[in-house]
Amino acid sequence: MKAHVTILGSGTSSGVPMIGCRCAVCRSTDPRDTRTRPSIFVDVEGGPNILVDTSTDLRQQALAHGINRVDAIVFTHSHADHVMGLDDSRRFSQMQKGPIPCYADARTCEALRRSFFYVFDPAADKGGGLPQIELTTITGPFNIGGVGLQPVPLLHGSREILGFRFGNFAYLTDCSKVPDESWPLIEGLDILILDALRHRPHPTHFTVAEALDVVARVKPRQTYLTHICHDLPHAKTNAALPASVELAYDGLRLTIEAGAAWT
Repeated sequence: MKAHVTILGSGTSSGVPMIGCRCAVCRSTDPRDTRTRPSIFVDVEGGPNILVDTSTDLRQQALAHGINRVDAIVFTHSHADHVMGLDDSRRFSQMQKGPIPCYADARTCEALRRSFFYVFDPAADKGGGLPQIELTTITGPFNIGGVGLQPVPLLHGSREILGFRFGNFAYLTDCSKVPDESWPLIEGLDILILDALRHRPHPTHFTVAEALDVVARVKPRQTYLTHICHDLPHAKTNAALPASVELAYDGLRLTIEAGAAWT
């Protein structure tokens, strides 16, 4: 089934421009150098609208890209730049008059219940309205409204997190290594969105060179690099990348074939 992927945020945890920074990228007038915190939105034709991560900038991203409905949320992990917009999901709950199913691994579920205790504690003060969330632990491939999702285990430094495959497309953010058991899960991709923080080494993210090594092994038709810091100017970096690889940018919209539901 056909679906559209919108890159809501292509930046790192600090966003670009960074507070107090006067580097060339942070002062750039190229709109592709303005990067909010990382997230994507998958809208399936005739199917569900799936949000991957609730970034710190969720409200801004939803307004910028006309997102008016979210049928489900899946989480890669519980770092702040990926979950701290969860409270803004309450507007979708209100408009849809019901809870939003959310999916995450066990560690992320525990962190969400702790960080957003007021959402999950029946005794919490309800003043101001709350997100309505139905939280499910991911234990393997799962379905959302007729769409099959394949979790892809990744390493973000020493931490195990999840990427996700939707049919011929995979989203692998915040990773520094693909474990041996995950390589078969990303074979035969048409489009890959992959973490590439900068050129200099980092303990928990791929460099551009390391990301290109992954691309060389997976061989997708097209790759977009995300979770980008202010070290990488958009136009200059793209000019040095292989023809099938380019930097992602906020608002980039892609067409994919989402996978059918698992039986």
